[in-house]
Amino acid sequence: MKVLVTGGAGFIGSFIVEEVMDRGWEVIVVDDLSTGNLSFVPEGVSFYNVDICSPSLEHVFLLHNPDVVIHQAAQVSVEFSNHHPLKDCEINALGTLNILKLCAKYNVSKLVYASSAAVYGMAKEVPLTEEHNVLPISFYGLSKYTAEQYIHLYHKLYGLSYTILRYSNVYGMRQNMHSEAGVVSIFVNKAINNQTLTVYGDGSQTRDFIFVRDIAKANIQAAQYSGSETFNISTNQPISLNDLIVELQKSTNHLLEIDYKSARTGDIKDSYLSYELANHLLEWEPQTSFESGIKETIAYYQSLVKIEKFV
Repeated sequence: MKVLVTGGAGFIGSFIVEEVMDRGWEVIVVDDLSTGNLSFVPEGVSFYNVDICSPSLEHVFLLHNPDVVIHQAAQVSVEFSNHHPLKDCEINALGTLNILKLCAKYNVSKLVYASSAAVYGMAKEVPLTEEHNVLPISFYGLSKYTAEQYIHLYHKLYGLSYTILRYSNVYGMRQNMHSEAGVVSIFVNKAINNQTLTVYGDGSQTRDFIFVRDIAKANIQAAQYSGSETFNISTNQPISLNDLIVELQKSTNHLLEIDYKSARTGDIKDSYLSYELANHLLEWEPQTSFESGIKETIAYYQSLVKIEKFV
């Protein structure tokens, strides 16, 4: 099977590439390296430095004719989307539309799309299921949901099989420590550098933190799923920011200084998702405990800091 992974040099995409290779499937990576890192792509993998919005993307489809497209490439910053909604839409909605056009033209058997819990907006009740009302409160959430709607219409009009995966809060190795897109990466960066952690509110707000390898395995299951469906990919486990800080202190073995500030208007208080449907239809469930995932993540970033100091 030939699998094209967009964003395959990125945080999540690079782990998906490894999972694809582990199964002996052929993998093709498309990444414009705006946030990706070429060193994350295994040697020997077909790689194309191409923007998903570019007409030149068709060359990759023409050359390789993939069976499955796993679409991870995206603009993932909520803050960026709210300041630059047009650019966010161009990448997340129009970029996906360009991929859909090529999937239909080259008879791709399955599209796996990386969506987000951000499409739900404020949770009326938790855990969130796929039946929850969709009402984004950021342009990022809106652009991801817009792409979902284009996917549904391509399925209806052209018969394109799809699996949409709505990720909860993904963390793990290779995540950009300086990006605002993930609170874990921000806190880990500050923790290993003995910097003060800033918490907005009292730290009791909860999130659903899921380890990157579990996300990658969910994509593999999604690629093999015969139906067309939308799934939450999550842990169904609420973890407060204070719980996260406790784990960081355990793993770094030192007390962290916390600066609690006033809660920000619009911040979501509690968010965690049910993965029951994915468990039932994809036969998937998360395998990594929060404690072990945090330990592995910190060990990874500590090793990078040691390398930087050595260099």
